[in-house]
Amino acid sequence: MKDLFTTVAKYKYFFPLLLLLLLPYVSARISSQTRERTVSPAMKAAVPPAEVVKVDVDLVTVDALVLQKKTARVVGQLKQTDFVILEDGTKQEVTHFSQDSLPLSVVLLIDRGGCIDPFGTEVHRAANEALRRLKETDEVAVMTYQDNVELIQEFTRDRKQIESALERIPKKDEWADHCLNKALARAADYMVTAGNPVGRRVIIVITGITRNFDCGHGPSGKVARQAIYESGSVVCGLIPKTTVQRMENKYMGWGTKMAGVFGARTMDIKELANETGGEVMEEKPERLDTTFTTLIDHLRTRYNLAFVSSNRKRDGTLRKLKIDVTPAAQKSQEKLVVKARRSYVAPKQ
Repeated sequence: MKDLFTTVAKYKYFFPLLLLLLLPYVSARISSQTRERTVSPAMKAAVPPAEVVKVDVDLVTVDALVLQKKTARVVGQLKQTDFVILEDGTKQEVTHFSQDSLPLSVVLLIDRGGCIDPFGTEVHRAANEALRRLKETDEVAVMTYQDNVELIQEFTRDRKQIESALERIPKKDEWADHCLNKALARAADYMVTAGNPVGRRVIIVITGITRNFDCGHGPSGKVARQAIYESGSVVCGLIPKTTVQRMENKYMGWGTKMAGVFGARTMDIKELANETGGEVMEEKPERLDTTFTTLIDHLRTRYNLAFVSSNRKRDGTLRKLKIDVTPAAQKSQEKLVVKARRSYVAPKQ
């Protein structure tokens, strides 16, 4: 089925019919998959000695962005002792701490399906400007998605190769879908197999649609979310905001939530961003250069915390995390908000 819901969602009076037509399609079950993930030593990218952290096999790393609640300004200059990490309610000892020292591995995931083109001239220019703010040790890969996912550029630190890749983004396909489940599962797998194993991992989705039904013939949304958690990636969204985009996104959000009552499988970028400690930023395309740059700056100024879990069972379970700052730090900096991932998958035997 082509992207019927994308086309019809523009028209309010057609939406009840849309939902009825979609229910048989979206309620189809996709079998889950289990995949073992390993990183070969040969794939470790060379970084300067000062950038390398010796990684214990059971070391849990967490990126944390600290903002002032009232102003949304980034808070720097915090110390290791200013942070508290709880795993399933149990306090953990922070063993590694840094800010803006570990290299970034960034996957740009660009939507090419449906009626809306989120990668127009303004967004293209904004992406080039923002990516120039990365460090020489940071690497970027470029992927596009619609019904299927395409790797346009493998991880590289060569800025000219990145700019060339952004020139090769294919035209959008009006009749194609926005297959978030396929795109995020592929991005997570690629991050594990090709990303810098000693770096911080980020997936930036550029799209106008933040929520969609699972597409068939691929990993389910549940499997994709698990893959994201296992990869340790932070998911962020960049949304070029227009009148048509807001209308379509609104109806897609409403439709997927309603269909979810009947068991339809869906994916939501905003939920993933909240779970992984990322951000979803929206702005008009002509103003997105500042927004994209702000997102990159936030990624660069995150704190990197690591601990070895006091729960030494290697059982592959999903464990809940809560990262906060101490009351003393809160008092000295006014009210603070910490964005960090809320769970991780324990290693298996």
